[in-house]
Amino acid sequence: MKQHALITGASSGIGLELAKIFARNGFGLIINARREDRLKELKNEIEESYGHDVHIFTGDLSIPELPQQLFNFTNELGITPDALINNAGIGDYGFFHESDWERTATMIDLNIRSLTHLTRLYLPDMMKKEKSWIMNVASTAAFQPGPLMSVYYASKHYVLAFSEALANESADHGVLVSTLCPGPTESEFQQEAGMLKSKLFDRFPVATSKEVAEYGYKALMKGKRVAIYGAMNKPVPRLSALFPRSWVTAVVRKIQERK
Repeated sequence: MKQHALITGASSGIGLELAKIFARNGFGLIINARREDRLKELKNEIEESYGHDVHIFTGDLSIPELPQQLFNFTNELGITPDALINNAGIGDYGFFHESDWERTATMIDLNIRSLTHLTRLYLPDMMKKEKSWIMNVASTAAFQPGPLMSVYYASKHYVLAFSEALANESADHGVLVSTLCPGPTESEFQQEAGMLKSKLFDRFPVATSKEVAEYGYKALMKGKRVAIYGAMNKPVPRLSALFPRSWVTAVVRKIQERK
């Protein structure tokens, strides 16, 4: 039976590159994002290149009803994904007390609630398969507090903690759970988050979305529970644990400040 991967946030960046990689490796696809035109372009490209079926579900997963609607959509297709890729997410830049609450609430709903809801919807049926995979896309932001992006950093800490616990619970059921933690990555995220002038993208190597996606796919297939991309990013968890939290927080703020 043909394997399928469900990929959220597939219209650009890491999600788009992951869709191409899964297709290249024989998976049919269910792809989700808000921009239908981008999804149609990707569908046409993949179907022409690989001949795999690609199903589009357009919608903003920060809307509470959307995860259930996506689940109903795949049920109607008769597909239980073999791979669930929770990639959709947004950020926001600036002091929390000056932030727009609607943007913040949307970030929490998308980065945390929808990821958790989709995982809860699909996991029971995925456990019935001989082998399946879940990739939750977090960030190196998951390992420390993040002044000027406080809610985004906190949301990625949730993704990491949730995913590590889930990896333990699901291992005996043939479900491999991996958390992909990229550092600065070349994508539309910076512009959408309003952080193009942050020092972060000057002081650290910026990976391409394709590089991160290739690494993430290989790590997922190997069952690597926490996959941190980039040699300079790998020490981040250890360094964050070595120093006082107040010092780590102050350093992150310096890095995050505008140029």
